[in-house]
Amino acid sequence: MLWRILITVITLSALLVAPVQAQRIKDIASVAGVRSNQLVGYGLIVGLDGTGDQTSQTPFTVQSFKNMLLQYGINLPANMTLQLKNVAAVSIHAELPPFSKPGQQIDITVSSLGNAKSLRGGSLLMTPLKGADGNIYAVAQGNLIVGGFGISGSDGSKVTVNVPSVGRIPNGATVERTVPNPFDQMKKIVLNLHRSDFTTAKRVVEVINRALGPDSAEAIDAVSVQVLTPPTTTQKVEFISFLENLEVAPDDAPARIIINSRTGTVVISSTVRVKPAAVSHGSLTVTITEDLQVSQPNPLAGGQTAVVPNTQINIEQPESRMFMFTPGVSLNEIVQAVNQVGAAPGDLVAILEALKQAGSLTAELIVI
Repeated sequence: MLWRILITVITLSALLVAPVQAQRIKDIASVAGVRSNQLVGYGLIVGLDGTGDQTSQTPFTVQSFKNMLLQYGINLPANMTLQLKNVAAVSIHAELPPFSKPGQQIDITVSSLGNAKSLRGGSLLMTPLKGADGNIYAVAQGNLIVGGFGISGSDGSKVTVNVPSVGRIPNGATVERTVPNPFDQMKKIVLNLHRSDFTTAKRVVEVINRALGPDSAEAIDAVSVQVLTPPTTTQKVEFISFLENLEVAPDDAPARIIINSRTGTVVISSTVRVKPAAVSHGSLTVTITEDLQVSQPNPLAGGQTAVVPNTQINIEQPESRMFMFTPGVSLNEIVQAVNQVGAAPGDLVAILEALKQAGSLTAELIVI
């Protein structure tokens, strides 16, 4: 009871001194060891309306179907050819949230492995889901929800909306095994920042020590902050809940310019600065138009009708304007200056690269 009163008093005092435009530790960090786990499985979808796998090209679907029947005492002849147009082999994957207990349900995603045209209307048969260690942690089964559909005609024409070969089953898997978690054995809690930053780690330590007392937290590196914890599990839950709601003002991200070479997207962080520089931007547009004209001679001239090309060349050079960057130019001023000369995304990339080569751009250029 005394521990709860102490947590309440500390929480109220921390809220009173919370910095402006701060963020909760919950939003910028996570507790080490508290994580989800990936599950995957292989199964069969049945009940499709003739849109299943073409068994001549996906023999593993037939093999899986025969193995399933064999488990129920049905042994098919080895030379029997099956045409399973209403069956499809699928992979199932899901994420097992931390602290999941047997009996809880999780969502699953089902994806076609063969050449099934659509999984709409199908039902997933009971499928075990395994973790990276090979153990079964959940069992999946249920009716599939598919957001897409496809329609095809006999002449080869077809219309497809979204992706009909992938679907989901809400609460489609039941947890059967608990993932071991060292939470109740932790003597110290480690908070891992989502973004590595020495200044932010230092500020997190300062906020926690201000709230709990000196030497309650220490920074391990630019990502991890270690905090002493209470002995019992109940106290640990209350303690982490308190830590998550402490507010910290994260430091600004490093000056970076992200360029997507495929889409032409350019993102400039707010800390980018430009040293004194002058930039001139211009482009030359050459347009060549080819017109074909028919030359028809007079009836008595004895000539022949011929096609004569007529080529027209037009050159346009828009007015090129120059602008100058003064020391410490901000992001807003950079954008305004580039917009004034009408630079397209591709031209903007060239301008930024030239500024970087000239030593006038104090930012890291990242091309993805």
